[in-house]
Amino acid sequence: MPTPLADPSTEAAHALAVDLRMLASQLRRRLRQEASVADWTESQRAVLLRLERQVAATVTELATAEGVRSQSMGATVASLIEAGYVKGAPDPADGRRTLLSLTPQARKMIRQVRAAREDWLQRTISARYSLAEQKQLAAAVKLLQRLLDTP
Repeated sequence: MPTPLADPSTEAAHALAVDLRMLASQLRRRLRQEASVADWTESQRAVLLRLERQVAATVTELATAEGVRSQSMGATVASLIEAGYVKGAPDPADGRRTLLSLTPQARKMIRQVRAAREDWLQRTISARYSLAEQKQLAAAVKLLQRLLDTP
């Protein structure tokens, strides 16, 4: 029995979604390659970025936010402390808890990683796109930002 034809606009939107997801994944991998200054695991990167936004957190808070067990987060945090990227201090409100925060070394490394990625993007955009295409790309970025807007 033949299947009914799907709505062409739905099929087009699905194909676009697949292409966009694949492109975003490839771009993310490429940006990671360009920022090889820091060889952080995904878990370490997530902790560092969360601490950058939150300023300080406990292992339990980080584990909850990242959806992992406290023991797993403890191992990730321990590796970051050993590398000199994270430090712990007693919580002033509850001395039994340890608040984790970024070290100046971590903040500097995060800035270097971002700068390396942005430098690669800027050089690549300048080399591969005309000024007219760069304007089109800027317009496309604005359209893509709407994907993240909450309704």
